[in-house]
Amino acid sequence: MKYKDYYQALGVDRTASEDDIKKAYRKLAHRYHPDVSKEPKAEEKFKEIAEAYATLKDPEKRKEYDNLGRHPAGEEFNVPPDWQQRYDGSSSAFDDVDLADILNAFRAGGRGDGSGRGRASFPIPGENYEVTVAVPLEKIYSGGETDVTVELPEYDEHGLPHRAPHTFRVTIPKGATEGQRLRLAGKGGPGRNGGKPGDLYIVLHIAPHPLYRVSGRDLYLDLPLAPWEAVLGAAVEIPTPAGSVELSIKPGTSSGQRLRLARRGLPSPGGGAGDLYAVARIEVPKKVGKREQELYEQLAAASDFNPRQHFKEAAK
Repeated sequence: MKYKDYYQALGVDRTASEDDIKKAYRKLAHRYHPDVSKEPKAEEKFKEIAEAYATLKDPEKRKEYDNLGRHPAGEEFNVPPDWQQRYDGSSSAFDDVDLADILNAFRAGGRGDGSGRGRASFPIPGENYEVTVAVPLEKIYSGGETDVTVELPEYDEHGLPHRAPHTFRVTIPKGATEGQRLRLAGKGGPGRNGGKPGDLYIVLHIAPHPLYRVSGRDLYLDLPLAPWEAVLGAAVEIPTPAGSVELSIKPGTSSGQRLRLARRGLPSPGGGAGDLYAVARIEVPKKVGKREQELYEQLAAASDFNPRQHFKEAAK
């Protein structure tokens, strides 16, 4: 059979005390329980630590396991003939795990004496939760109330954990920043024995926008220009979060040139605002008519403009 390193599974030394083993199990069970964990292979990991705990929590089984010696995890090795019948956790990994131990791992972060009986009655505060919520740029710009729906851990009537959707009405501060945390007092995990509930922290993430790119409080907008607009200059209408404005394009505008519109970016809480940068992108028509073709040919014949002149200069 393949060797399973139960100590490694629980992340403890071979000299760990019973209390250390129990604490390690509770911590890992809380982390990998498939009803609450979003980590890959959580169910497989949960079974692995439950199997390890079922053996190491029992002094007799632990002694017999230690007598097998040390081997690299996964290595094939020979065991006594009656080991699998008596101690191999793979056949009944959960039969010897106290249900109270599993449930206590999820109640108040595993606090208590671990027996599930005779627990102290002192107040235990609820857990704080933190979730990231995508918010439209327009709501960041203007501020105001909005509904956010998040999935939070909770317990059913049997004390088993699962995730359930909860909707909260939150106020987005005008000019909020990426990563800003909003605290909803008392909306986290419930307290026990009269303890206060925990808090819920909403971490704001500015959702991707079809037009604007966000850099701090500045906004960047790609501005497509026709070749003749870039050469001759033009007045074009461009969108901003506050509405459309007219922008003057100077003759000879190059592709990639940034045109600054002061204070048209995201507002600051204390007043003022960032800037909006329109980045010129010269677009050429994919198809042209006969008359346009003739005009472009006349332009090519009449112009001495060479956009690759620097190639020749660099070769000298």
